[in-house]
Amino acid sequence: MKSLQALIPVATLLAALFTGTAALAHSDEYLDTQKAPNGGQLRMAGVYHFELIVAKDNKEAKDNPVVVYVTDHAGTKVSTVGASGTVTILAGKAKATVPLAPDGDNRLKGVGKYASTPDMKAIVSVTLAGKTAEQARFTPLAPVAVAKDGHTDHMH
Repeated sequence: MKSLQALIPVATLLAALFTGTAALAHSDEYLDTQKAPNGGQLRMAGVYHFELIVAKDNKEAKDNPVVVYVTDHAGTKVSTVGASGTVTILAGKAKATVPLAPDGDNRLKGVGKYASTPDMKAIVSVTLAGKTAEQARFTPLAPVAVAKDGHTDHMH
């Protein structure tokens, strides 16, 4: 019995270590080091990953597409049938809200009037069929730098 009691603190410590590692694995900083499947920026949104793709080269506000891909933590596509969402884009002093509609198996798409600026920020909100809304914040055009340790990090 004493040996079992001695193992409880060790088991608790190991559980805490593994839980901390799992949470760290999906931080924004970690996701910025990962190559997104469609060339966008990845972010956590509840139990999902959202990948945001915006136009990268328009200096003046004009109608441009916005695409959000939805996957689970393992990168498996999550169906967007019956889903809805919005992307709120803040670029310079302008704000645009883009409604999203399903567009393929794990994709939502919309068109909105925005300029591509390095300081662009976006808030993506998606409600999958029968689920509660999930949100994620993006800096889709922030410059990416390679840190001294070889990892890529978004510069802010």
